[in-house]
Amino acid sequence: MAQQNTFDVVSQVDMAAVKNAVNPAMKEVTQRFDFKGTNSTIELNEKEHTLQLATASEFTLKSLNDVLQQKLVRRNVSLKASAQPSGEDSDLYRALRLLGTPRGGKGGFFLRAEKMHELFTAVGPEGPWADRFGGVDLHARSHGQAFIQVLKTRVEEQGLYLFDEPEAALSFTSCLGLIALLARIPSEGSQAIVATHSPLIAATPDATLIEVGEWGMRRVAYKDVELVRSWRDFLERPERFVKYLGTD
Repeated sequence: MAQQNTFDVVSQVDMAAVKNAVNPAMKEVTQRFDFKGTNSTIELNEKEHTLQLATASEFTLKSLNDVLQQKLVRRNVSLKASAQPSGEDSDLYRALRLLGTPRGGKGGFFLRAEKMHELFTAVGPEGPWADRFGGVDLHARSHGQAFIQVLKTRVEEQGLYLFDEPEAALSFTSCLGLIALLARIPSEGSQAIVATHSPLIAATPDATLIEVGEWGMRRVAYKDVELVRSWRDFLERPERFVKYLGTD
């Protein structure tokens, strides 16, 4: 099966330099024996600021990425400019289709908890990208405060917003602030899809709750969500759970 990786160019860089790195990278790929028959490609979308790498296997994908990075470094393009996908990324996207409406909103943001530190570094403390996140040094704030700052500044235009475990860095109070933000999104003509393990976030007003498990996907009421029932049982009598944990 063909392997693909997409890299978002997330900080201010010279796109001409990136383009000048892609062209010789592809030239080298076409000349190297180890890439023959792999249909390897590197595509730069200057409008969307994305780089897509495609090849025949995970092994050649790593080699393809190495070639590109070497060319980028030679042209003084920082590798911090690209937010690379996690090794946990799956092929689920191949089974998904995005449906929209003509002249619909073009806004959007994908928040993935484990990638946020990398985003904070790429944005930096100053410059055009920092301005888009409120002109603050995200690393200078607590993780929770930085999360909320990102959400407040990126959820602006009408569009689709995706959140993967956004509660990861948030305190109880900050989770309540996130609920308020999520509740506001539909009223502004946008849609939010949230993957969460938090009974607080699941309580967002008017949210459609879909529980995923061995059974597949099913729509459920808040009181029937498994994580809500589990947390409720624990908080009512924590000793029933703790006594089985042992001391090791």
